[in-house]
Amino acid sequence: MVKVAFVGCGAIMRKHAAYLSALEGVKVMGHCDIVRERAEQAAHQFGGAAFSDYIEMYDRVKPDAVYVAVPPVAHGPIEETAAERSIHLFIERPVALDRVTAKRVSAAIRASGIVASVGYCHRYSDAVALARSMLKGKAVSLVSGLCTAVFDKDGWRRKKSVSGGHLIEHATTCIDLLRYWCGEVAEVYATASRGAVAQSGDDDIDDSSVMALRMKSGAAAMVACSCVARNGGCVRIQVLTPDTTFLFDGGALRVTEPGKTTEYRPDSDMYAEESRAFIEAIGAGTPSRVRSTYADAVKTLLVACAANESIQSGIPVKP
Repeated sequence: MVKVAFVGCGAIMRKHAAYLSALEGVKVMGHCDIVRERAEQAAHQFGGAAFSDYIEMYDRVKPDAVYVAVPPVAHGPIEETAAERSIHLFIERPVALDRVTAKRVSAAIRASGIVASVGYCHRYSDAVALARSMLKGKAVSLVSGLCTAVFDKDGWRRKKSVSGGHLIEHATTCIDLLRYWCGEVAEVYATASRGAVAQSGDDDIDDSSVMALRMKSGAAAMVACSCVARNGGCVRIQVLTPDTTFLFDGGALRVTEPGKTTEYRPDSDMYAEESRAFIEAIGAGTPSRVRSTYADAVKTLLVACAANESIQSGIPVKP
């Protein structure tokens, strides 16, 4: 039996809790949120006790694993405290606000030997896995990505000191897909715009930005991202090779080869699959089932950090 607890009780955590509360071999033990009422609502719905202090929850319910879904600025102590207690970690992306925090947590995880999975859920999509397999050995020439979202006008995502801006809070999803399919990034140059959306107070994130990336493979890549969209968000990525074009859009994969185009749609729930892999990894005592380890997710974060730094400096930055 794997005893599970949750830090952060927002929408994505309710999705995880719904699946885990019904999964054989898992027992939900606790829910923690700085807004106590949210923790109590989650406890009422999924079982377990409610807390407003994660250390108290760790020590009282003694979970085997904890799911962490908090704003980027809150990452660090939550994970380090869990690692000190040998509590396995599932962390929703992004893993941190900055390089220093991510590397510190990574060291704590490595020293503890716990399983640490990060919620880049697209890695668990059948369609994404198929494209990764088909791309193996192909010469990639160009990668283009688009990532859009609707950020609350007055929410914490509009504050760069809390969210890291759109690049860190949301666009890392597209960056991670790019890395998962096409390898590592050697250098990033980025530019951004402001003014399309009225800003006030400490609302200081960029409206939109574009990254030009030099891949270590030699391929050219770009990712455009925006929080100006008013008709919902999207994650879209296209990969061009001399003989095949891959397009991932809306969860579906379209593969265009000479004379034919084939569309693949995932047969499984990627959110369910990532949790199943995490729980199985704990049971087996190995992270081999986990497709996005903490150490790997840090590489994705570093690309986003490099893009933010390039926007500020006006020059290319190595991740």
